[in-house]
Amino acid sequence: MLDLTPTDYQALWLSAKVAAMATIIAIPLGFGLAWLLVFSRCPAKSLLDGIINLPLVLPPVVIGYLLLLLLGRQGWLGSILNKLGVQVIFNWKGAVIACAVVGLPLMVRSIRLGMEQIDPDLLFASRTLGASWIDCVRTIVLPLSIPALITGSTLCFARSLGEFGATIILAGNIPGATQTIPLAIYDYTNTPGGESGALSLCILSIALSYLVLLLNQFFLGRFCRSSA
Repeated sequence: MLDLTPTDYQALWLSAKVAAMATIIAIPLGFGLAWLLVFSRCPAKSLLDGIINLPLVLPPVVIGYLLLLLLGRQGWLGSILNKLGVQVIFNWKGAVIACAVVGLPLMVRSIRLGMEQIDPDLLFASRTLGASWIDCVRTIVLPLSIPALITGSTLCFARSLGEFGATIILAGNIPGATQTIPLAIYDYTNTPGGESGALSLCILSIALSYLVLLLNQFFLGRFCRSSA
């Protein structure tokens, strides 16, 4: 039986909310960046690709610190947000931003692989028939990229659920406010007698991640059956 406290349930709810919001933010950004990398004639594709994939190779703590410099009160973007009354640092919104940045490369890579499977002749034929590039994206690229979008969303959501380093730097570890499941586990491991709570959250995290994978297979299978 899982030994969960009200604070643990808050961490579970916050983890799900942060991961969902980060995925929603990453979907349009990931789709747009993948489209640029696959279909545009941008001369700086390699540079853009390297920047997008940097979060995959950088330590999450480094990402969190860079975001802190950018979004802090003295940062150029943080100062603007502060004037607008938007609080990001040590707020759940900061956790969303951190998770979106860390999960975005996985989203872009998945969608990019899906777009690369699209036959260029389909786009060429639609353009010769007078379709605008927006119509091509809406009627050809987007429908054919749905499986990749599902996979990318799953990876981004799962990555956000497990994000620790960037989140603790940017959002902090405030129980009930910014503490997600990984941060709660970290607290338990540093508390005498917290082994039971840490194990309960680990089991819950495994179950939640496995459920996300099952849902991914379900939606992919359903899409394949509907398009067959």
